Amino acid sequence: MTILSDSYNGWTNYSTWRVNLELIDGLDPRDMGWRRLDRFDLADALKEYVEETLESQQAQGTLALDYALAFIADVDWREIADAMIENYDMAESEEDESEEA
Repeated sequence: MTILSDSYNGWTNYSTWRVNLELIDGLDPRDMGWRRLDRFDLADALKEYVEETLESQQAQGTLALDYALAFIADVDWREIADAMIENYDMAESEEDESEEA
């Protein structure tokens, strides 16, 4: 079940957009072990990272944590992983081009 619509700001849904914007944006995929992982494993690592982040912010078993975990259940983790890899690849190729010039 999506919260607002079938898409949101170019992302699958609001949850995916918001989690990417507020919790994932700026992370380097290498910090998540991406070079050793395929996109599916990276997606799982991102989900685990966000869950741990939420749990560290809230006391276990609180209503707010339950709502936060329910919210992230709608996130398309593979979409975020794909975007993260694509952004990294683009930045890396731009860096290579500037070194060649």
